[in-house]
Amino acid sequence: MRRVGTRNPVFMLDEIDKLGADFRGDPAAALLEVLDPEQNNAFSDHYLEVNFDLSGVIFIATANTLETIPAALLDRMEVLEIPGYTREEKLEIAKRHLVPKQITEHGLDERQISFDEESITTIIEQYTREAGVRNLEREVANVIRGVAVKVAENLPYQPKLDPAQIADFLGPQKYFSEVAERTEVPGVATGLAWMPTGGDILFIEASQMPGKGNLILTGHLGDVMKESARAALSWVRTHVEEFNLNPDFEKLDVHLHVPAGAVSKDGPSAGVAMIVALVSLFTGRRVRGDVAMTGEITLRGSVLAVGGIKEKVLAAHRAGIKRVVLPDRNRKDMVDIPESVRKDMELVFVKRIQEALELTLESVQVVVAGPDSGPPEGTAARA
Repeated sequence: MRRVGTRNPVFMLDEIDKLGADFRGDPAAALLEVLDPEQNNAFSDHYLEVNFDLSGVIFIATANTLETIPAALLDRMEVLEIPGYTREEKLEIAKRHLVPKQITEHGLDERQISFDEESITTIIEQYTREAGVRNLEREVANVIRGVAVKVAENLPYQPKLDPAQIADFLGPQKYFSEVAERTEVPGVATGLAWMPTGGDILFIEASQMPGKGNLILTGHLGDVMKESARAALSWVRTHVEEFNLNPDFEKLDVHLHVPAGAVSKDGPSAGVAMIVALVSLFTGRRVRGDVAMTGEITLRGSVLAVGGIKEKVLAAHRAGIKRVVLPDRNRKDMVDIPESVRKDMELVFVKRIQEALELTLESVQVVVAGPDSGPPEGTAARA
């Protein structure tokens, strides 16, 4: 500040969630005073042993996660959450900035190499999984380096790259997205998840077997998600009369599994999907394959708001989902969803679990036969 000659600069504290403390001291302790506007007007620098007025300084800190920031330090900050780029935003950034930049840096021109939208989308979806575009730029550079080698060695190649050539340069596909598909087996529901790299769909699988009334939970679930599963089973057990069920839960084990067991999962937003999967399992009614859902549940049957709505809806759209069931309290988040996505999907808001069940489970077809006639051949009647 002495060098620039002003007392009101902007300080950028990058990666503040990586703060460390050891025998040399705890930088968080100094930051408690620095970032507090009520006392940083007389900040004492222990190196110079003089007081200095920091009240005119604007401090901006960045972090990838809030969990590792000391609570007292976080309390002195105003948190602004910046969502990751959508697929469409990454595509535009690559077309307008990343690709031209890398072509120039590698000594090529647009006559020697060009990317179409399909090629860039292939790199985004199959070779990167991130909230930003850092790895996307690296993969684009890898492709351009491969082309530069061919140019330097006068080898034949196709200047206009297609997805097949992308695989030749980058190797086998690295990441696979879950694709929504209609399941023929009751007990499977499609949920939505938020991750730092964006949204994704996940499948909640439920099965039952003879046992001693245990609830088995697998899939690398966190404590909050396990509590949601217990709450979902408790709600189903208290509402069995609504579905004309009479299972003996004391002689039944229920198993809930969320695939991709190597990936840790947590949060309350899978509660609705868990209840739908359990009701589907016990009633034998399949879950609609074109429907995904998210929402926290209560034992009273209410559906509560959750976060990451924009990322979740975009993930459902990528997976071919046509209807998304959302908590009614998340209507405010619709302003963040692109208009093109809203027009292409049916976004339905619910307040109660019963509403979500009506929108997600396939309807039961009852066939009424005459006194002298049996059911039509090939028709299954469900009561």
